[in-house]
Amino acid sequence: MSRTAILRQMQADLQQCRRCGLCQGRTQAVLGAGVPNSRIVIVGEGPGRNEDEQGKPFVGRSGQLLDRMLEEVGLSRNKNVFITNIVKCRPPENRDPQPEEIAACRVWLDQILALIDPKVILCVGRIAATQLFDPHFRVTRQHGETRQLDGRLVMATFHPAAILRNPSYKEMMEADLRKLAQLIEEDGML
Repeated sequence: MSRTAILRQMQADLQQCRRCGLCQGRTQAVLGAGVPNSRIVIVGEGPGRNEDEQGKPFVGRSGQLLDRMLEEVGLSRNKNVFITNIVKCRPPENRDPQPEEIAACRVWLDQILALIDPKVILCVGRIAATQLFDPHFRVTRQHGETRQLDGRLVMATFHPAAILRNPSYKEMMEADLRKLAQLIEEDGML
């Protein structure tokens, strides 16, 4: 079975998931979107209202900003990136996911990473970074740093929603994305 077919089946299975209470308020669970054989997986926090309605990650204002910023460095969910989140259902009123919700959803993220087998994971925002980069992550101090995790390069940066709230962070996130693109180009990962 192809990766695309497996992802379609995972998306269908995810709609039946009842591992945590987030399922009770969702319209749709959101597995992810992008290129199934990508060398880069971007991991955010969780779906917002637009994502819950459309069933796709990062489709609201912050997702549109992320797409523009990625395109500036030659990356795109349409050609070389897969995007997902730590939790697959929208937390009520966009609150931070609770530890038990994150733990319940981890199986989906692990399956995505095993299937796609990226060389690089880019964590956008504190929630993703504390799960995959450093449990004590501080975005203003550690953005742009890289680490190894299970043979993969992991980098963390700002969430695009933070850029919308505080545009002064945009330049730092742009520098992080340029660094990521350069690392990928140097290693011939794309």
